[in-house]
Amino acid sequence: MTLKEVAHASGVSLSHLSAIERGSSKPSIDVVERIAEALGVSSDWFFARRPGAGPMEQAYVVRKKNRRNMNVLYGETVEEAGYSDALLSSSIGGSFCMGIADYEPRSSKIPDQFYKHGGELHGYILQGELELLIGEEQITLRQGDSYSFPASVIHDMRNMTDSITRLIWANGPVIIPKEVIADKRADEPGDQRQPK
Repeated sequence: MTLKEVAHASGVSLSHLSAIERGSSKPSIDVVERIAEALGVSSDWFFARRPGAGPMEQAYVVRKKNRRNMNVLYGETVEEAGYSDALLSSSIGGSFCMGIADYEPRSSKIPDQFYKHGGELHGYILQGELELLIGEEQITLRQGDSYSFPASVIHDMRNMTDSITRLIWANGPVIIPKEVIADKRADEPGDQRQPK
């Protein structure tokens, strides 16, 4: 969402949202709740529960039990998405973020749904097998394999096996999958359609 869209949906002024984003203004609990509602997440999603011995640990270290559920941010359940996603990075405010995903067995929930957007995608398969569709190619990735490609190439990932597939991923910039669904025909010559 753009700041203007968030401002409209939350009832918080564009200038106030911009100041919050730059760190020059601290929002009240009421404003945080309105922004969270506009984004479709609970207000506690913004506040990582990160205990630690010092301020650097609290700000930058994410313990396993304190990972934030990205499916909540995406607005999709594990059943709808076919995978669970958790944030490994301490925030999504930088130029990229890192996470861990578990693809359920036979997670091809939505046939012929592809993605295309700006930025880059990187990943490393920790366990299992993943079908990576890039452009017109279907590539099988197994434990220990990795990938890196520009996200402007039409793509999708699916677990076609009977076992869970787990991978570490990094994206730059942060994306919301349901907002970058592409029409596969958009990559055909002469067709200039944009992602939905």
